[in-house]
Amino acid sequence: MITLSSRATRPRKVMGFTLIELMITVAVIAIISAIAYPSYTNQVRKSKRAAAKAEMVEYAQRAERQHTLNNSYVGFRFLENNGTSIASPRDGSTVKYQISIVAAANTFTLTAVPQGVQASDPCGTLTVNQAGVKTPANTAALECW
Repeated sequence: MITLSSRATRPRKVMGFTLIELMITVAVIAIISAIAYPSYTNQVRKSKRAAAKAEMVEYAQRAERQHTLNNSYVGFRFLENNGTSIASPRDGSTVKYQISIVAAANTFTLTAVPQGVQASDPCGTLTVNQAGVKTPANTAALECW
């Protein structure tokens, strides 16, 4: 009499993943990454733009203080480097915007020019003047200010 061993009659357990399961997982991760990474970089650009805008508002307030004391914007300098141009952010990290001022007797214009990877920001160069006019103006497509 021939007997079969118990190993031959039991179904074999499969261990691990099949190639199809692995390819589906890779495809799902690729799709999620394709959506998430551009969104992440856009949010980083927006946060750097917000920091530059905050600095511009601070400098505009300082220029107004100068005008209040001297009845002129002429001679206004950024306190950090005693000049009319400064890098943003001021904490020494990678420069994202170059902020400069052009001051006359009764007018000034602050300009923030994007630098490096920030140059791909769709808002581009930001300006504000003594009257509070900001460019580029907010449109339906862009929320720059």
